[in-house]
Amino acid sequence: MKRIDEKLARIQGGRYAPSDFIIADAKDGDMGFGLAGAGPHREADGRSTRYRTREEFLNQIRNVVRQEVVDLVLVSASNLERLAEEGLFDNSPVKPAVRVNDTTDIWRLRGARYHESPSRPFRSASLSRVMYGTPVPPAADAAVTGTDLGLYSVTFNNLAEADLASLEAFAAFRAEAAALGFKYFLEIFNPNMDVGLAPEQVGEYVNDCILRCLAGVTKADRPQFLKIVYNGPRVLEELASFDPSLVIGVLGGGAGTTRDAFELLQQAERHGARVALFGRKINLAESPLAILTLMRRVIEGALSPAEAVRSYHAELKKRGLTPMRLLEDDLIVTESALKRG
Repeated sequence: MKRIDEKLARIQGGRYAPSDFIIADAKDGDMGFGLAGAGPHREADGRSTRYRTREEFLNQIRNVVRQEVVDLVLVSASNLERLAEEGLFDNSPVKPAVRVNDTTDIWRLRGARYHESPSRPFRSASLSRVMYGTPVPPAADAAVTGTDLGLYSVTFNNLAEADLASLEAFAAFRAEAAALGFKYFLEIFNPNMDVGLAPEQVGEYVNDCILRCLAGVTKADRPQFLKIVYNGPRVLEELASFDPSLVIGVLGGGAGTTRDAFELLQQAERHGARVALFGRKINLAESPLAILTLMRRVIEGALSPAEAVRSYHAELKKRGLTPMRLLEDDLIVTESALKRG
């Protein structure tokens, strides 16, 4: 068992403590952004003139896993293959997971406009390959060489035809996953189109979409946990209190300020989330390892978000790294949902 399995058992068993909060590093940006998904390569003075290479990006993942602060690292199938062949996860408490589908609304390529149309289902990863490599189909006694956990994503847009296609693809995925013994966590994005709802109604709509689409799914085929947008305290508490058996995780969204990252962690945990899956908030940080260490301290109550920002800037100075923002600017909460918390 990996550490995340032990934490989920305690959370689902009603024995949650802040030390059980699950932090995941979402390093699957190549599935949506292509080359730019690796993030900018920054010099110590903060300047950046190019994106990281794949090898530099893989080094970021290796460093995060070896630090052992996170519980889960989410990667693409191709990068999992590389890292698993190296044995990176063999003796690590950190579990790997892969993004198993790549819907059109996450295709944020340079110059592309795919995300301006309603989300359509698509899946490039093979579950058998992700789990076992070769051969396919696996032998009955084959050992898992990759991972048995993946992220499946659905975006609802209040359009019957588009949402039906997404749900049919989700049903097909669940059937294949069940046949292989593959587990998943479910990401539900906010609509990527204007769906005719006021901003305060979007969170309610997403909550209802989640509960409606899982109402017909029995325990054996349900997700390990959810990954959703933090739409403010009220709608998160509504979902968390409705069904405690649903373990709720929040996604990080845009990079924002360092205060945004720590504030999101604290607010989400306070209002019922038990998992945080941050991509750009970690990948674009001046020091990903330093910010991860402080995230854990915020969750466990050792530091307030503002104290953590100050500690982060002190750590950057110690490491000779130039921050992207002045301390006073980095202490500002900029994301609208967090201002309601």
